[in-house]
Amino acid sequence: MAATNFSGPVVSGNGFTGDLTGNVTGNVTGDVTGNITGTATALIIPTSDPGVAGAIWNNAGTLAVSAG
Repeated sequence: MAATNFSGPVVSGNGFTGDLTGNVTGNVTGDVTGNITGTATALIIPTSDPGVAGAIWNNAGTLAVSAG
């Protein structure tokens, strides 16, 4: 199959096969097979006091700092 370039959103009812090169922005759902390279950043804030001095936590929607 020949390569095709698109400049806008692409939707497929049957999925995609082949190689994808470039940046992916948005939500990805379904199965991904192969190698993924890049950077992922996640910040997980606990919802109860972790008991570690200086640690941040989510106190019912308010950012709090643990006294330890």
